[in-house]
Order: sequence, then structure tokens, then C-alpha cells
Amino acid sequence: MTPHAWRALLVPLTITIVLPVALYYALRAQGTAQWQALLISGAIPAAHAVVTAVRRRHVASFDLLVVALLAVSAAMSLVSGDPRVLLLKDAAIPAVLGLWIGGTLFLSRPFAFHFGAHLRRGSGDAEAERAWQELPVYRQALRGLTLLWGGVELLDAALSTVQALVLPVDAVPVVGRIQSFALLALVVVITVRRSRRFRARHGISLFGTAVAAGAPVPQGAGPGA
Repeated sequence: MTPHAWRALLVPLTITIVLPVALYYALRAQGTAQWQALLISGAIPAAHAVVTAVRRRHVASFDLLVVALLAVSAAMSLVSGDPRVLLLKDAAIPAVLGLWIGGTLFLSRPFAFHFGAHLRRGSGDAEAERAWQELPVYRQALRGLTLLWGGVELLDAALSTVQALVLPVDAVPVVGRIQSFALLALVVVITVRRSRRFRARHGISLFGTAVAAGAPVPQGAGPGA
């Protein structure tokens, strides 16, 4: 992966996983109540979503989801006094995200194609669009990655739900983040390996870099949706 691609991955990873966990345990060390520490630490991704929306003058659906879930879970936690309500918010996010990713398989372009837009540079967009239109094997590979990513998010959600209901509250933030990080790392490794194997076999990157000179043309290539 290029430095640009790593930045696109590591910045949101730090904001959504590393900083909230560090802040939660710092607050707990100061004697802050569990539900308050969860609420304050969970506000970091929500605040980032708001700042991003203001800077881009555009509200992304996922950013809106993060803010809405934090607001709803915070209100429910205040009423019930149960910090596990806030922990379930962390399970709801990957659940909705996994369903949304899987749902893009029924759209004109799946999630993996649009994710690649954050990694492409120069003529990459044009190359990706050309490959999508002309190469069935390219479409199949991106749909496969989309299915993989959606399935892993749903797995993360299921495991996080069990943790939120069963484990001690103070153990859940670090256990859940380690779990999410491990699953994300697994997806990244599989994605990189598939991308390299696809490029070696077909002469084009799954994420839209230019076709290598003299690269073989995949069998069965032709116009398609």
C-alpha cells in the first residue's frame, strides 16, 4: 500500500479506536463514573464526524450514524443509569456498517469500488471505471471484497454485543478495540494479498492504478454493467 493509502487507513483508525480507549482509561483513573467515561470517550469519533462535515460542507451517512447512535445511547444511559447501553452503541455501529456494505452489492457499484476512490491518484479513477465496465473478473473481485468486509463488520458486531452484555464494563473498551483492530488487520492483509495476486494475474490493480505495459488481457473481458 502507498503512504497515501496508509494515511487514509490509519487516521480514522486512530480516531475511532486508539484515542477513545486511551481517554476512557485516563478518565477512569481519575475516578470518573463508567457511563460518563464511556460517553466522553465516545464523543471523539462523533466530534471528528462533525468537524469533517463542516470542513467538507457535506454530511456523510456514516458520520451521521455515529453522531445519532451516540446521542440515542447517551439519552438511554442517562435514563437507565446503565453504562452497558453505551457499550451496545459500539456494537450497533459495525452492525449497521456491515449491513450497509453488504447492501451496496445491489447497487451499480459496490463498497470496495468506492473505497478505492480514497486510494486512487491521477488517472486511477478513469482506469477503475474502465476496468469495471470491461472486465467481469474485476467486478467479481471487488464484489468479493465487499462481501468480505461486510461479513467481518457483522462478526465484529456480534462479538461486541456478547462482550457488552457479559464482560465487566471496564474490560469491554480495550477488549472490543483489540478485537476490532485484529479483525480490521485481517481484512487489510487479505485485501492486500488479493490485490497483489489480482495485479500479478491480470495486470491491473483492484483499486484503479494504470494497467501495466504489455499486461495480459483477462479472458472473457467485455462490456458490462
